[in-house]
Amino acid sequence: MTETLEFPELLRLIDERSTAFQTAVAAAPDLDARVPTCPEWTLLDLVRHMGEGRRFWAAAVAAGPVADPPTRSSASDSDPTQGREALLAWLAASTRQLLDVLREAGPDRGCWTWWGTSQSPRTSGAVARHQLQEIAVHTYDAQVTVGTPQPLPEEVALDGVDEFLSTCCATTDAWPHEPATVDYHTTEGRSWRLRLSPDGARVARLPTPPTDKGHDASGASARGPAGDLVLAFYGRVPVDSLSLDGDRRVFDQLMAWEPE
Repeated sequence: MTETLEFPELLRLIDERSTAFQTAVAAAPDLDARVPTCPEWTLLDLVRHMGEGRRFWAAAVAAGPVADPPTRSSASDSDPTQGREALLAWLAASTRQLLDVLREAGPDRGCWTWWGTSQSPRTSGAVARHQLQEIAVHTYDAQVTVGTPQPLPEEVALDGVDEFLSTCCATTDAWPHEPATVDYHTTEGRSWRLRLSPDGARVARLPTPPTDKGHDASGASARGPAGDLVLAFYGRVPVDSLSLDGDRRVFDQLMAWEPE
């Protein structure tokens, strides 16, 4: 398995996780059911979010390297309220729209993204990578709602740890607390180090197996299966469900931190 997923694999897995999401929605007895992992949403709300989000990012990639994101009104051209069959058809069309635009663009087209100062590029390939994680986590949400939660596929989860740290954590915004170093270890054998300082947050991969040779010791660490790390990053499972060592306050600080 490569360290990061190649573009064709990202597209394949977006399609596969989207199908799994639709399967969960189709099995739900009631679309008004509350989503336990997103308690402010019903399953219907989650489906709408999924479809509108895919159309939004399709529009962003299609627009190329522009300064501003597409408007939500331009990202959605259908009102998915006419029953479950129509809703699922609209959702499937939303996924196809995203995949078609990504295939046409290829991995290197510049486009608007919200992660301007992260360690992820502002490209269609990075959008595909982040979209896979959004879809995978929301598929878990839908499965939890219908009582059939499944672990994130290993290849999705391993890429997801790296993607989250590079895209959602890395920033040039100043860390507002005492400088800290946090290591993340997966039971599958990959590790990363996140450094937090007045210069921001930067992430680097650690040797496999991890060793502190040539590195400063970390102040805190979290270990678990890659899927559990991803679900903890997105607030779907408690951070305490992981094996934590060192100064645990930094995990609470990270969860509360909202860089500008």
